[in-house]
Amino acid sequence: MGELLVIRHGQASFGADNYDKLSDLGHRQSAAVGQALRDMGWVPDRTITGTLTRQKETLASMGFEAGEEHAGFNEYDFQDLLNARYKGEVPDLVKGDRKVHFRTLRETVFQWQADEIENPTESWGTFTGRVEAARLAACATGADRVLAVSSGGVIGQLTAASLAAPDKMMMTLNLQIKNTSITKFVFTNSAFFLHEFNATPHMMSGDAAGMLTYS
Repeated sequence: MGELLVIRHGQASFGADNYDKLSDLGHRQSAAVGQALRDMGWVPDRTITGTLTRQKETLASMGFEAGEEHAGFNEYDFQDLLNARYKGEVPDLVKGDRKVHFRTLRETVFQWQADEIENPTESWGTFTGRVEAARLAACATGADRVLAVSSGGVIGQLTAASLAAPDKMMMTLNLQIKNTSITKFVFTNSAFFLHEFNATPHMMSGDAAGMLTYS
């Protein structure tokens, strides 16, 4: 069976003008997970990321060469969903308070899934379709070990779909996923199974224990 390891990107720049780049901690987290994989003897035959800067920077800081890009591994656009939900008048508190931000994120995604947000740039059905297309692309070749770097919503959807879980489970999983965590799937030409979810062995001891983040 083939193995697909999906790594969530390192800590991005929450609250900055440009969220889509790694923080200094994000680079250190990425280096740590890359070293952990090499220490385990797990070196990919193939690498793939979305097109987002934070995903590509994570792979580079892991110490693996850049490979393919597939936009299906990109995160959903939460800012676009907020603008559609609030008709362009997003409350300031949502932008500045972490607790309010993530509560609003959860509520907004549930509305998106239920088709209760008018005219988002990307529908829920389009999102799930492109994530499935990315999964199929990642598993399509004869590579035994495929490494993908993606984002929390995509990993949540891949996991929920592999378990045939209800749509809302995607968001429950999304909010648990740690930066640079490892989610492992095994696959054949006709099967795709979850093997391990949201693991962070590279953050379990020493200085690395203080590197755990969720955004």
